[in-house]
Amino acid sequence: MAKDWKKILKNPKNVKFNDLYEICRSHFGEPTGGKGSHTRFKTPWPGDPRINIQKDGKMAKVYQVKQVIKCLQKLEEEKNK
Repeated sequence: MAKDWKKILKNPKNVKFNDLYEICRSHFGEPTGGKGSHTRFKTPWPGDPRINIQKDGKMAKVYQVKQVIKCLQKLEEEKNK
């Protein structure tokens, strides 16, 4: 199981790409593709927010970590309805 995603809330500027990838994979399934360095994950709802991540060295890009957090929070809200 991937690391608990709520840990990335504390410091989205210090998230390893591989950790973010595993978090996305565990919540959204296998990646659907992407171009070049981008990896895309499909969300269970139409439209935005979508998940698109890429490496910045060994780390994940901060703005993308924040987008993943937003998606995970939305997923949790829908689960708790």
